Amino acid sequence: MKFRFLFFIVFIFSQYNLAQEPVTFTTSVKKISSDTYELITNSKIEYNWRLYSQNLIDGGAIPTEFIFSDSNSYDLIGIVKESESVTKFDPIFGIDQSYFIDQSFFTQTIKINDISINAVKAIIAYQACDDMVCIFRESELVFNLDGSVNTIVNEDLSTLVIDESNPLVLDLKNTELLETYSSSEGISSNLYLNLLILGFLGGLLALLTPCVFPMIPLTVSFFTNKGSNSSLNAFIYGSFIILIYISLSIPFHFIDSLDPEILNSISTNAVLNVLFFVVFVIFAFSFFGFYEITIPSSWINSIDSKSNSIGGFIGIFFMALTLVLVSFSCTGPILGSLLVGSISSQGGAMQLTVGMLGFGIALALPFTLFALFPNLLNSLPKSGRWMNTFKVILGFLELGFAFKFLSNADLVEHWGLIKREVFIGIWVVISLLLFLYLIGMFKFPHESQSVKRSKFNVILSLFFLSFAIYLSPALLPDGSSKARLLSGFTPPSFYSVYTKASDCPLGFQCFKDFESGLEFAKANNKPILLDFTGWACVNCRRIEENVWTDPAIFNLINDNFVLISLYVDDRKELDEKDKISLKYKSGKIKEINTIGEKSATFQALNFKSASQPFYVLLDTELKILNSPIQYTSKDVYKAWLEEGLGNLK
Repeated sequence: MKFRFLFFIVFIFSQYNLAQEPVTFTTSVKKISSDTYELITNSKIEYNWRLYSQNLIDGGAIPTEFIFSDSNSYDLIGIVKESESVTKFDPIFGIDQSYFIDQSFFTQTIKINDISINAVKAIIAYQACDDMVCIFRESELVFNLDGSVNTIVNEDLSTLVIDESNPLVLDLKNTELLETYSSSEGISSNLYLNLLILGFLGGLLALLTPCVFPMIPLTVSFFTNKGSNSSLNAFIYGSFIILIYISLSIPFHFIDSLDPEILNSISTNAVLNVLFFVVFVIFAFSFFGFYEITIPSSWINSIDSKSNSIGGFIGIFFMALTLVLVSFSCTGPILGSLLVGSISSQGGAMQLTVGMLGFGIALALPFTLFALFPNLLNSLPKSGRWMNTFKVILGFLELGFAFKFLSNADLVEHWGLIKREVFIGIWVVISLLLFLYLIGMFKFPHESQSVKRSKFNVILSLFFLSFAIYLSPALLPDGSSKARLLSGFTPPSFYSVYTKASDCPLGFQCFKDFESGLEFAKANNKPILLDFTGWACVNCRRIEENVWTDPAIFNLINDNFVLISLYVDDRKELDEKDKISLKYKSGKIKEINTIGEKSATFQALNFKSASQPFYVLLDTELKILNSPIQYTSKDVYKAWLEEGLGNLK
């Protein structure tokens, strides 16, 4: 089980229909003089799609580009001019971008040198996006100098003639899986159950702290002295505790509804992750006893007075609220872990509610249970030094969790400060400090005496010593496969002080063409993870940075698959021997001259898709192992990889 309070699942699947083109072009020509013409390109853009300007800043979309064929028959006069674009924040690229909506116009002036020519040809290379996916296209434009309008038809790639002479067509098996997609329903329900359990465990930890534990017999005694309705009142009291904790998640539902991406964006926001690091350190030192994080006493006194002066269910509600406020100094840091963990994941609002439900149930359960069976109070252990010891242990754990958020910021910004060995080394030091604390080697300033060397404390101290020894091999150069218990919590194994730079995503061993990757897969008897991606594909980078960086997913890919990454927007020219001419059913010829054209056509012909990211699992006999997947969450992606491996076996 991962060391975190939230598992998230947001299943976003969007397949772009090959038969659909979001941008269509028409060309026309305006004669200015006997030898001067204005070439006009008009685009029609579908609703909610954007065609990008020629003039863009780096780090965003690929700008639109016109490539006129080299010819002595005419000269270009000036540059291609474009109609007015809008400049707004682009949700795909996360920055301001200049783009066109609905329609656009481009003009290029030429001077004719050869009066016998009747048409001018050019290529328009462009990227278009909606709020979820992007496409990259190259279309041939034909300008008829007689002034007639020419509608440019982008042929559906699926209408390319498929025969033995087409080198891009694979002999795929299980192609029916291309028409179906994995459901996330079962995965989602399991994750909610896991989160409910983790929230419940957090509530149980809070029960054992000195702020909550002594309140159990006092509160239960109050209800048992109330007479015949004591059991009902205690049940209502517990229900109000649960409702109060659930209500803490309500504001995040409003945040989520206003901007569904904001909770996802927080997980990779370096500033907020550093802030969470500071918050967790503050929590840790409060558990160490240097100070207490408390609610102002005036608030508590005001609420407590209302619980005594108001009868009935309302009075019981204020009693429950008083308990929540009084115990905040101990429950606050644990609640903070749950809140921060939920906020820093995709779709955190609903998962936060489920976690809070588990937390509230754990806290309310003993009050209700002991009110129904008062004799059980005699079995409770006495309050004492052990509760403060437990509180300090929680403080060390909070300190360890704090470095997880600093590690998140470090991964995103590539600072190189908290690499895997550094992170694990910090946890080794924390474990050793816990060992020394539990055997009484030191105490904190607020403590009157050191921890007694009872049998339980000695056993617990040996556990933390053993844990430090267990983690230590992961600090060595060959330790990437060690410390499996922290898988999903430590930085991924590629982010290591021993790892050399690689031109593949995250330092994977990868292949940039299908043929060499398939050959390697056969030689090593491994299945293929086929990654259709793009240099300007933001969601591709999000998958690589937010999903593949998960240690469990990284290790699954690195240990079990051969990664083949095909870039559909790579403009690099193919070698002459690799260039291909394909024919549409209409008779039109499609020239494959660049790496990107080859990759995009390969994807369309074999997998009936033209959007990225797009992932397929294949075995070495070209059998599709499960349904393809696109932009999604860590948990869905991990389950998808495991499903593919299971089907392979």
